[in-house]
Amino acid sequence: MHSNTGSFHGLGIAPKVLQIIHECGFETPTPIQQQCIPVAIEGRDLMGIAQTGTGKTLAFGIPMLQSLIQEEGEGLVIVPTRELALQVDEALQEIGIQIGIHSVVLIGGEPIDRQIKLLRSRPQVLIATPGRLNDHLLQKTVFLDSTRILVLDEADRMLDMGFLPQIRTILKHLPVKRQTMLFSATIPPEIVNVAARYMQLPVRVEVAPSGTTAADISQELFFVDPKDKIRLLENILLEYQGSVLIFTRTKFAARKLARQVRYSGHRTIDLHSDRSLAQRKEALEGFKIGKYRVLVATDIAARGIDVSGIELVINYDLPANAHDYVHRIGRTGRAGSVGHAISFAMPHQRSEVKAIEKLIRMAVKVSPVPSLHGKAPGGPTQQRRPPHRRPFRESKH
Repeated sequence: MHSNTGSFHGLGIAPKVLQIIHECGFETPTPIQQQCIPVAIEGRDLMGIAQTGTGKTLAFGIPMLQSLIQEEGEGLVIVPTRELALQVDEALQEIGIQIGIHSVVLIGGEPIDRQIKLLRSRPQVLIATPGRLNDHLLQKTVFLDSTRILVLDEADRMLDMGFLPQIRTILKHLPVKRQTMLFSATIPPEIVNVAARYMQLPVRVEVAPSGTTAADISQELFFVDPKDKIRLLENILLEYQGSVLIFTRTKFAARKLARQVRYSGHRTIDLHSDRSLAQRKEALEGFKIGKYRVLVATDIAARGIDVSGIELVINYDLPANAHDYVHRIGRTGRAGSVGHAISFAMPHQRSEVKAIEKLIRMAVKVSPVPSLHGKAPGGPTQQRRPPHRRPFRESKH
């Protein structure tokens, strides 16, 4: 058992890598990093389960980069979305570039010819979405026979029925002898069974039970008629001053709602699969730097998007499944900061709410819908949150 030293010392990290980690400003490992790094450095297969925003990327990134310095071979990280691929690459490059480890991102929405050119530099790490990686395998522009480390990030999404056929195709190109790591906030039992078939005696590292939400996220629910949802949203956007991430189920709904919120006077942008890669990058970057205060998105932004300082997440539409609820609200309250999540449910969706509460093992506070008649008074600079609506983070004291 590795003791919790409160630092990256004692986890098996090489001195040079340790120095770079400190120079990058990382002083204290998160719980998932504390427990996973020693196991991964030993070369063992593992399943890492922790709520989103807890540092899973470095939990697999540090051991992978160190292993690739010490021994020839390549690493492969497979992720479900383009945005997450770019984010993982950014995190790995911060350390990798200083130790001579080069990575290339293979995602849709970019010219494949440009990626083929980058591949000629013989990168040690590939970060890819399944569809584009299979395109390269088909064209024989990528060969995975010397891959020593495979990481499936957001494993529950990667191995669900939608992605599993593509993953199986990729696995046929990989050596049987390899290290495999899976990371996610939620790994349902049926997914564990599928994943275990591709792993050798995996170590299960669970710093929180599957489905656990971050402790510093307070949660609130309104049962509201569809016709009243937009007015309730307008009221809430006046009550909160910081950045707000709003989730819808469909890209059509995201586009429409973004227009409505923008018309109400809020700096707003939408993010969904109909937008080009360049537009998606611009939307995320604009949201990060404050050019847009409100981001309206589909579940494309629910997993792995690391934007710090999001004050509020709103589920304008409940997600299609309970697991996505955990990922959505995990966009706020990241890395130990506090956050708040508000969900709108229609009266007939009580069973969906019950499914969410069963997964997270707690009841979500139901708040009464305020009066929505007439234009809400005040403006974006006026704080109007009544005492009983205040997020219950104060109860910690």
